[in-house]
Amino acid sequence: MIKARVIVTLKNGVLDPQGKAIQGALGTLGFGNIAEARQGKVFELSVDTSDEEAARAEIADMCEKLLANTVIENYAIEIA
Repeated sequence: MIKARVIVTLKNGVLDPQGKAIQGALGTLGFGNIAEARQGKVFELSVDTSDEEAARAEIADMCEKLLANTVIENYAIEIA
C-alpha cells in the first residue's frame, strides 16, 4: 500500500479571493504581519500497490483528470 499526499495550489498570477479574505480575517484577529495568504487543497490517497513509480504515475493521471484544474492550479505529489 502506497500512501500519498497531493497538494494543489493556485498558479502564481491567478487571483485568490479566498486567500485575500483569509489574510483580511487574520489581520482583524491581530495577525497583521501576514504579507500574503493563498489557499489550496490537500488530498490524502492510499493506492493499493507496492510499486512507488506506478503509484506516482497513477496519481499524476488523477491530478490531470480530476484533482487539479491544470489551467490555473499546480500540484505536488508526496509519497509517504
